[in-house]
Amino acid sequence: MATIQLSREAFFHNLDIIAQQTSSVDKIALVLKDNAYGHGLLEIAGLAREYGIGKAVVRTDAEAFEIREYFEYILVLADTPKQENPNAVYTANSLDDIKRFPKKTKVALKFDTGMHRNGICFKLMDEAIYQCREHDLELVDIFSHHRSADTLSSEWFWQKKNFEMAKKSALSLCEKYGYKRPRLHSSNSASLFRHNHFDEDLARVGIVAYGCLRMDKTLYQPDIKPVMSLWADRMSSQTLKMGQRLGYNATFEPTRLTQTSTYDVGYSDGLLRSASNQYITPKGYPLLGRVSMDNSSFGSIQDEICIFNDANSYAKAAGTISYEVLVGMRPHIKRVVV
Repeated sequence: MATIQLSREAFFHNLDIIAQQTSSVDKIALVLKDNAYGHGLLEIAGLAREYGIGKAVVRTDAEAFEIREYFEYILVLADTPKQENPNAVYTANSLDDIKRFPKKTKVALKFDTGMHRNGICFKLMDEAIYQCREHDLELVDIFSHHRSADTLSSEWFWQKKNFEMAKKSALSLCEKYGYKRPRLHSSNSASLFRHNHFDEDLARVGIVAYGCLRMDKTLYQPDIKPVMSLWADRMSSQTLKMGQRLGYNATFEPTRLTQTSTYDVGYSDGLLRSASNQYITPKGYPLLGRVSMDNSSFGSIQDEICIFNDANSYAKAAGTISYEVLVGMRPHIKRVVV
């Protein structure tokens, strides 16, 4: 069966680079949403704890509950409390969200500094913090999110300036309404590496920790290593003659005698079909014909092959981004830390 290998050495190497940039492991909040970007929630949580990381970011309350033993602080981005978890902090993406939380809930107010997706307009900050006090909520974080930090443009500077203004207002208003100083943060993976001297309370890092961050060529690119590699076992082999076309809709036809094998990974496992006939593995084996539901054919007769060891390479062939390749890896595939 197909297997995902997770490199402990690569993961720790990446975390070393992140810790150097933040100046403190305590400022790292590892993003573990969506099965840790496909790497495996508990597998990566275990490695993170081994490294010494105490903060995590997830999407749902269920994810937060599953990793409650691993982290002292878990930021939940898009859910409400459904079970007791003293380590969880829940995001208010709108004023309406504030009213949905039970009393005494630890909350993080997300403010829109220019992405215009989720978040409260920071001109409504007074109202938001007032509502938190009125509903007897514990306000512990105020944060935002960058939309173009990996791109060479003025937008990162513009949003950073907006967040600086928001921080000043937040500190004044928290004092006004009797709250202690909250954590203040806006940086994702790309934004962290735009800072010359990182001075936020934490950085929410995802794709850089998994070794697949790609910045514009003119921007600083950290020397990170991909953590995930996808492996598959051979099911059968055959030699194709000229004119013998392969797979659904016969999209591959050899121009000479060609040895091929079918391997036990397909689009039901998350291997994107759009890379069919467009991709070559790290060892030089071409993907031949269309990716099928449960298997795929390559120009190889090896018993086991590495399909990819850098999601960016497969993503390029599929016409997408590494995030989609990574999170598309189905949970049923066995994850092994190596």
